[in-house]
Amino acid sequence: MPSTPTVTATSPLTALSGPGPIRPRRAVLAVLLVALAIAPGELGALTRDLMHDAFVQVSAFVAATLLLFYGLERLFRIDLGQAIGRARAMQVPIAALMGATPGCGGAVVVVAAYASGKVTFGAVVAALTATMGDAAFLLIATRPDAAMVLLPLQFAAGIVTGWLIDRFLVVDYRPMAGSCRMAPLIGRRRKRDLVYLAVAIPGLIVGAAQIGGIEIETLFGVPVSALALAGVFVGLAIWATSPVDAMTNGADDPVTRMAEETSFISVWVLIAYLAYDYAALYLGLDLASAFGSIAPVLPLIAAAIGFIPGCGPQVLVATLYVNGAIPFSALVANAISNDGDALFPAIALAPRAAIMATVFSTLPALLVAYGLYFLAPDFLSAPLP
Repeated sequence: MPSTPTVTATSPLTALSGPGPIRPRRAVLAVLLVALAIAPGELGALTRDLMHDAFVQVSAFVAATLLLFYGLERLFRIDLGQAIGRARAMQVPIAALMGATPGCGGAVVVVAAYASGKVTFGAVVAALTATMGDAAFLLIATRPDAAMVLLPLQFAAGIVTGWLIDRFLVVDYRPMAGSCRMAPLIGRRRKRDLVYLAVAIPGLIVGAAQIGGIEIETLFGVPVSALALAGVFVGLAIWATSPVDAMTNGADDPVTRMAEETSFISVWVLIAYLAYDYAALYLGLDLASAFGSIAPVLPLIAAAIGFIPGCGPQVLVATLYVNGAIPFSALVANAISNDGDALFPAIALAPRAAIMATVFSTLPALLVAYGLYFLAPDFLSAPLP
């Protein structure tokens, strides 16, 4: 692997303390969501139901996964980037496995390792091809049958694509010099982080029970709906005053990182849930019928959406699939093409690598998706009863 100057990350000299300043745009959206939840009549009832579902089906699982990932990293003081770099021939499969892990944490680690010269470009492509980002949490919670097929499929596509890249591509897309400023350091675990953890734990219990076909109405003597709404509102408060944009500083406490990143993800999940149901109920849109008329180009459109950085658009695509509006082949195209939140640090650390990795991940996305479209058009395309 050619040697290149290391891209270093610099952190702020001082940690932030106390509540962060209110971010006006975020605060306006948070207030709007709360207003919709407390609105009278059908609108309020629908919004609260959707918030409940978003919290127990996605947010609680995101929180648990992030806490596990960041907790183990802190406990064992692991430098995953160096560990992948030492794997040599196994770099690509390990990077693909990191990417296939639900969420974007694993893919971000691989991107940072590439920027600092520890892994190959094929490893980056493998991780970004294999990742479904935070939309994986939604799919696992609502369509586990599809997740059991899609996640291994992405993992395999990531390995094959990464190996081909390392075998035939000789261009190095790392920047020759520069630095990337890390997310601001919060510095200490806050009360709001513990409150969020306290509501995420019962949310996880309820969500796991739902997957097993068990409905729980009350937990610890408190209605589940109230716990879920509390989790949503606490998350909105954290997000509206957050000093970070998406990813947190690795030096922060695992509970703080969990609360910050889960809150950020949850807002996108809420928007996706509300947008779909509001459109169906109040605008009378039958998205399944509308998309059915352009079925042959849906995988192409879904793959193109994968070019958009972040997990929000990808969560919306997953929501459309869960509701039966798009076929499994379109979901596959988006899942393999999209890079989730990992694209943000990739653009900051190695912009050329980010662009080219996205381009290369789109090729297997279209190949696999259209293979499914023509050979098995109805495979896993009907929503669960």
